[in-house]
Amino acid sequence: MTRRELRKNIFILLFCSEFHKKEDIQEQEELYFNNPEVNISEDDAKYIHEKVNSVLEKKEEIDSAIENVAVNWKTDRMGKVELTLIRLACYEMRYDESIPTAVAINEAIELAKHYGSDESGSFVNGILAKLL
Repeated sequence: MTRRELRKNIFILLFCSEFHKKEDIQEQEELYFNNPEVNISEDDAKYIHEKVNSVLEKKEEIDSAIENVAVNWKTDRMGKVELTLIRLACYEMRYDESIPTAVAINEAIELAKHYGSDESGSFVNGILAKLL
């Protein structure tokens, strides 16, 4: 699975976490990984699981950083798609040295264009640029 595909799956599970209790995340991952349409190898599932948990562990720090730069925007007012992508990219920019900052930003913008509204890519780009 490519890095882009891995990131897409991480995004989907992080997005899903917005609608479930913290203690239900493991069950949601299992349901997702067992879906025959998803077709994820054990190694990829392990990577995705670790990344999702790492982002969720840093969620409060990440949200604080986002709110510090998002003028007139609180995270609870942001769209779930955009917020999830900003969180993932912020995590990659600040805590994952294996991913170049430009790649984290570009991938978040591309996913925002695909999963969000017409303005999502610009919004995500604007917030991430301020987080640099």
